[in-house]
Amino acid sequence: MYREFEGRNEQEAIDKAIQELGLDREDFDVEVVSSQKKTLFKKGSVTIRVSVPDEKDDDEEMQDEDYVPQPGKVLEPESENERRIVEFVETLISKMGYKARVDINFRRDYKIGLDIVSDSSSILIGRKGKNLDAIQLVANVYAGNLDKDYKIIVDSENYRMRHEEQIVRTAFKTAAIVKKTHRSRLLPPMNPFERRLIHTALNDYDGVETKSEGEGLYKQVRILPVD
Repeated sequence: MYREFEGRNEQEAIDKAIQELGLDREDFDVEVVSSQKKTLFKKGSVTIRVSVPDEKDDDEEMQDEDYVPQPGKVLEPESENERRIVEFVETLISKMGYKARVDINFRRDYKIGLDIVSDSSSILIGRKGKNLDAIQLVANVYAGNLDKDYKIIVDSENYRMRHEEQIVRTAFKTAAIVKKTHRSRLLPPMNPFERRLIHTALNDYDGVETKSEGEGLYKQVRILPVD
């Protein structure tokens, strides 16, 4: 969920977000959308976009198997809007210069999973899933214009599940090192969902604790030793 706040500077915009959302600073991520310098005739201003975790949706994503893309499973579009979304993503990929088939492989209410089947899957996924995330972002913008309740998850070759499993394995491996050496370790920058995977995975791991550090959407998780 995203909200935008404006202030004379970044800190004032953040303070407004804290007051209105009723959250602590570490509970949300900040991205500077625009910044205007102060001039003789105009006051300076900064607009920030705040990413606030939706705990209910995140819990459903992580616990409900119906939300997990199933490679090979193909569902027919149930509505004209679903057909348009599939056609839009196929056209988008074609405009990128690649051939692909896009299947619906799960749905729950207005949440729809799309599976990209292509000989160029590795390119469409991109390094660390960046291309896949970009396609998903554009698909959600398009779907939101059809119905604001739509949420589209785009996957290919079961990348997202494999990526999440890798993140959890890294978390446990690093936690074991931290527990043994009694020295903290800082993981690479991650988006909010990836960081929540780390926090959740190590929540009951004896001898360590986790905290997020940094600014913006891509913070880092530090794993620290505890007595």
